Amino acid sequence: MNLRTMTADKAVSFEDPVDTPDDSSSSLFDPASLLPSPTTGKSTPQPNCSATKAALHALLFDTLRPSPCNVFGSGPLLVSDIPPSARSDGIIDTKNDGSATKSSSGGVIMGIDEAGRGPALGPMTYGAAYWHPTKSQQPIPPDFNDSKQLSAEKRQVLFRQIQSHDDIGFVLRVIHASEISRNMMRKTPYNLNAISHDCAMEMIWAVLHAGVTIDTCYVDTVGMPDAYRQKLERVFEGYNINFVVEKKADAKYAPCSAASVVAKESRDAIVQNWKWSEMPNFIPQSGHEFGSGYPSDPKCVQWMKSNCNVDRPFGFPDFVRFSWGPTKKLLGEGPDAAA
Repeated sequence: MNLRTMTADKAVSFEDPVDTPDDSSSSLFDPASLLPSPTTGKSTPQPNCSATKAALHALLFDTLRPSPCNVFGSGPLLVSDIPPSARSDGIIDTKNDGSATKSSSGGVIMGIDEAGRGPALGPMTYGAAYWHPTKSQQPIPPDFNDSKQLSAEKRQVLFRQIQSHDDIGFVLRVIHASEISRNMMRKTPYNLNAISHDCAMEMIWAVLHAGVTIDTCYVDTVGMPDAYRQKLERVFEGYNINFVVEKKADAKYAPCSAASVVAKESRDAIVQNWKWSEMPNFIPQSGHEFGSGYPSDPKCVQWMKSNCNVDRPFGFPDFVRFSWGPTKKLLGEGPDAAA
């Protein structure tokens, strides 16, 4: 499998270690850890905090992405290094056979939320955050809130605290526009709600497989809360996880609020630092001047009009969600296509 992908100025391999900005040998990470293992299908947690920060920098600032997510398979999944206080001190079976044994001291509390569901441009990101409610050695920041209600400066501070906190673990799943488009436009559509549910479950499995017992998982709902909760309970039967699935859970529960910060800050950074995989053959008109990326944003509308079919016959760069109505309209497809 070719795991090489192009950024704006260099080719980055998902087979070789990548340096962090400080180029210290202790800060290397294995890019292959951002994809499920080809043999086990499981995700690999980062071995230490330095590797976690290196992997995060590669995803958010170098917009490192594997070529498989452009044509098949899933996009990157970053599992941070596991906090010692979150590890199970009992025995837990993390096989997908429905059996598990809880740790004698209980499990972590975990939250899950997403960002970027509605834009026509860029990825949707899913974040998870977790910590043990009684074994944490450092105080958990008290001012987590729905990331959309926080100032940009406050979100940045909280995101840095999450990354450096000895007792907080997190997971980041990036669903690039190419993955969304491919799934939603196949013969039997794989809709955004189903994609969202599967990404949430993927993150839960990643934490369980890392040897962490989950006591309670708070999820900001996608679709009907009760139906979603029952689906999670069926999938994770035997793991004794208490699922709390509610609207606006990110404004009610601290782990879900922390997950919201991870998702929102990550998407904002990826969009701001986006490297065009089509370069040097394609240079976008107006560069990164696309505003929020939402179809209702005049800057986004103008950017999409200016870049439609600039790179024929491809229509748009892979930064654009081809499954969105405004995209189809500009390309002359769908019921609302221009004559």
